[in-house]
Amino acid sequence: MISRSYKTEEPKENPHKVDVKQLYSKESAQIMHITLQSGETLKPHKTPVDVTFYVLEGTPTVHVGEESKVFEKDTLIESPANIVHHLSNEGDMQARILVTKAPRPTTQTKLL
Repeated sequence: MISRSYKTEEPKENPHKVDVKQLYSKESAQIMHITLQSGETLKPHKTPVDVTFYVLEGTPTVHVGEESKVFEKDTLIESPANIVHHLSNEGDMQARILVTKAPRPTTQTKLL
């Protein structure tokens, strides 16, 4: 059995300059834990695979294509492959989001 906690994983360097921790990475999928402090945002980007966002804490805004919406804890949001998306936290408290990409994208994935 293998287990991991976002509390003990080392942050991954990323172009967004936010707290990202990799919890799982196999060919079949990648799972990242993102913590956004109030006012933080990811840069808009595309991924060549489908992405889901699961809100663990806070009320982040999820932006997918032309749509933007604030979501509460315990909500799953889908973002199809090759659509511009990003997360932002306009709330007063931190937001924690579990991000799953399936299958795991290759290293050629580029930000816009």
